[in-house]
Amino acid sequence: SCSCSCCHLTVIAVSSPRISLHGKSCGVLSFPWSRLRLPRYIVPLHYRLLLHPNMTNLSFTGSVQIQIDVQNNTNWVVLHSKGLQISKATILNENFAHLSDQVLPVLHNPSHEQIGIFSPRVLSSGQKYFLYMEFGAELADGFYGFYKSTYRTSTGETRTLASTHFEPTSARMAFPCFDEPVFKANFSVRIRRSAEYISLSNMPIVKTVEVNDGLLEDRFAASVKMSTYLVAFVISDFKSITATTSSGVQVSIYAVPQKWLQTHYALEVAVKMLDFYEEYFNIRYPLPKQDLIAIPDFQSGAMENWGLTTYRETSLLFDPLTSSVSDKLWVTMVIGHELAHQWFGNLVTMEWWNDIWLNEGFARYMEYISVEATYPDLKVEEYLLHTCFAAVGHDSLNSSRPISSPAENPTQIKEMFDTVSYDKGACVLHMLRHFLTDDVFQSGIVRYLRKYSYKNAHNQDLWDSLSNPFLDSCCSVYLFAGEHLNLTAMMNTWTLQKGIPVVSVTRKGPRLLLRQERFLKTVFLWHIPLTYKTDVSSTVHRHLMTTQTDSIHVGEDVSWVKVNSDMTGYYVVHYEDGGWDEMTKLLRENHTALTLIIPPEIAPTLDLIGYLRLEKHTVPLLQGLGYLEYFYRMIEKRNEPELSQNLGMYILRFFRAVIDQQTWSDNGTVSERRLRSEVLSLACHLDDPPCLERARQSFKDWLQSNGTLNLPTDVAETVFSVGAQDDHGWASLLHTYNISLSAAQKQKILFALTCSRNTSKLERLLELGLEGKVIRSQDLSSLILMVARNPQGHHLAWNFVKKNWDTLVEKFQLGSFCIRNIIIGTTGQFSSPEELAEVQSFFESIKEQASQLRATQVALDNLQKNVRWVQRNLETLRNWLNEQMK
Repeated sequence: SCSCSCCHLTVIAVSSPRISLHGKSCGVLSFPWSRLRLPRYIVPLHYRLLLHPNMTNLSFTGSVQIQIDVQNNTNWVVLHSKGLQISKATILNENFAHLSDQVLPVLHNPSHEQIGIFSPRVLSSGQKYFLYMEFGAELADGFYGFYKSTYRTSTGETRTLASTHFEPTSARMAFPCFDEPVFKANFSVRIRRSAEYISLSNMPIVKTVEVNDGLLEDRFAASVKMSTYLVAFVISDFKSITATTSSGVQVSIYAVPQKWLQTHYALEVAVKMLDFYEEYFNIRYPLPKQDLIAIPDFQSGAMENWGLTTYRETSLLFDPLTSSVSDKLWVTMVIGHELAHQWFGNLVTMEWWNDIWLNEGFARYMEYISVEATYPDLKVEEYLLHTCFAAVGHDSLNSSRPISSPAENPTQIKEMFDTVSYDKGACVLHMLRHFLTDDVFQSGIVRYLRKYSYKNAHNQDLWDSLSNPFLDSCCSVYLFAGEHLNLTAMMNTWTLQKGIPVVSVTRKGPRLLLRQERFLKTVFLWHIPLTYKTDVSSTVHRHLMTTQTDSIHVGEDVSWVKVNSDMTGYYVVHYEDGGWDEMTKLLRENHTALTLIIPPEIAPTLDLIGYLRLEKHTVPLLQGLGYLEYFYRMIEKRNEPELSQNLGMYILRFFRAVIDQQTWSDNGTVSERRLRSEVLSLACHLDDPPCLERARQSFKDWLQSNGTLNLPTDVAETVFSVGAQDDHGWASLLHTYNISLSAAQKQKILFALTCSRNTSKLERLLELGLEGKVIRSQDLSSLILMVARNPQGHHLAWNFVKKNWDTLVEKFQLGSFCIRNIIIGTTGQFSSPEELAEVQSFFESIKEQASQLRATQVALDNLQKNVRWVQRNLETLRNWLNEQMK
């Protein structure tokens, strides 16, 4: 609510759009705007923002002066505000003269997170004005808006900081603004603070002045034109290290003082990445500095605020003693992702959140391109295949959605930040790049970024830019002999419809017969950019399949054809008429002939996996291991002790040679080290005696050293998980977790603690996570999933979610990826009709919220798929295992 000075009465904020000011002199004003999106006829040009956070009482006050361009005559300015107490609002003309001698009434429409400011004098079309407001609020709990965070110093003292996270719709929690991506403006920020703190924002500080009694005001340079969700500020007592890129950009990494030593790797990566992107995009980074800061309480992995990227500590800090090679790869990829956004998303922004994939799909894909170019030894391309398999799994469900989907309210918008936008977006771009070739793809992206710099763009703008500009204007790209490509027509089939195609391949003499259908049998048609290889040449052939059936001439002398060579295409291939037998035979005779292929049914999968005994390449080994582990983890959660024991014994026997080759060290290439972590973790989980013995001995040595011994980082999690099985080990790990300064180590210990078979210990962890002191709230959603992964904990985790549902929604917000992960993750390995009924019943009980969430439908689809899988495959698996165990 706010005060109306003309009648000294309070405006009562209610959820109905009709909101009145009572009092004879005021008359009655109704909220002037009924839509979720703001009117387009008032455009913000420049924000002058002053903020004064009080770090003692954890509140803030502020003022904002917004220069606006009025394009229709109106008495109203409608903009966003959420949870702010607005104490004053006035409108001034271009000469800074007040339009009214009274403070203007402010109406609130909380259901749309909007305010309306009434001007008694008409604002004239074609004129510019200044809207001035004063406001205040508490620093937010949780992870959105302008929120508080804490950390403990080495001496046990609790320190407080204030930080922001605005994407997608939370800038309105920090200051009144036009909080939609299309309203780009310049921002001049001033922040008041006491001397023991520093303040950071998007731009460098121009000067600091003393206001009074030791209160300092940092004045930042005016920003480039940008969307509100990219504005950022942090007030903290952090320490930093700094370096400069080859083009003169100042790069700094900030962290809590006692973790300062863990910032060096991130600095090296950020400098390299900025240099790489300036060259790749052929556009200079437009700001003078780039700060990267590790925030102790942070819901997502990181955020791309322009010039001040914010990170979870595990995504930025690297401790050589406790961070594994996978941790190193993660930090490198996240920095690559956020710095790609400085061009894709920040410089060119999607017009509305329905096309958020233009930001996220691209940044996810650029992670792979940038890391491959700057850190080739990290073998990031092996992760891309994993990303695409994950996307295919999600996209094969009926509850999937098109890459470009409608989203209007904040909950729907938050839900757009999902596997489809990130992973499918990246995989479709990967397919496109390989089909168009690297050079055509890169030059098209540069055209897109140059043409739409400091503007907003749609899907169509990207396809137009990627189409060869030297050809006719109907956007054809001439690709290869006899075929050209209407890129828009092709890409619309990938972005405007959901699902994934299956291409069925049959050999008939010299021809390859092709048929496409949706992975789920419904009528969709894709323009599929096929690639294929044969045994008679090393060339990758290209063919665009635009009809339901098609054929390719390959010649009589070809003995095998592999469609979707190198797995760059986002489609599943099914070989008919004995085609799988041919593939299995070929792989057994020459396992290096093909890259990984996976058939859709279990029997051929199990037969095909047979060749893995010979496989030396990590990716197919890890993928095959992943499939077997997935089957095992579902079955161990059913009451099928004999079956799970047989499958466990089979996996151990099958991978015996691979397990025995592993050393308990950090030696080897990145691929070998990733394989070591996975293989030994699974072997110990399956109670492999040599694995358990080695892990117990290592844990005993670690305990006796009183934490001075550093375990090899690749096996530390496995050692901790085995050590956590007895009371003393578990208590010691919880103690270490509490005092550790390494976020990477804490993550490994937390996983180990959730491996306990003691349900009361698992319950205790969940309670600690809910309380948020020992285990931070930011880690609660992943903690719930870790407990759910444990056969002793999977019903426990689900019951915990049901019991604490309202608290979880309050902490993480409906639509957030934390809520989505909790819903999909806790139900993901249920596989009985009874469990399905129980989940349906719970979703029914929270119907109002569930109906707003796509995640509930994804969870049900997953569960139904598991139930069907068990009904269809359990006996096959049982019989197959009995054969193998003879």
